[in-house]
Amino acid sequence: MARVQRPTSPHLQVYAWGLHMVLSILHRATGAALGAGTLLLVWWLVALASGPEAYDQFIVCMGSLIGRIILFGFTWALMLHLCNGIRHLFWDLGKGFELSTTAKSNYLVLICSVILTLLAWVVGYGMI
Repeated sequence: MARVQRPTSPHLQVYAWGLHMVLSILHRATGAALGAGTLLLVWWLVALASGPEAYDQFIVCMGSLIGRIILFGFTWALMLHLCNGIRHLFWDLGKGFELSTTAKSNYLVLICSVILTLLAWVVGYGMI
């Protein structure tokens, strides 16, 4: 019996990369990063409950350059995931599938995530 040669699924290298592909991958990556970043929140709560020495150690770690970069990345991941999630809610309602609307919403998600991240950091530092 001769084996029928079936077409194979195209690989990522076949497709032209677009912002929609990047945002799709980033949505999944930020979801995973937020799951891992939740450990930072647990560390903060445990340090807060453990007393001043443990809390001071947390503040020193998160106040360092590397700690602030991690916190900034966590904030941006949260905002990107939020903005892209809102867009997915509209898609679930069957709205926004036109190519021009999708292209505009790609940029809107990116711009809003950056603005919200910067706004959160400005407000956060303004409270200090």
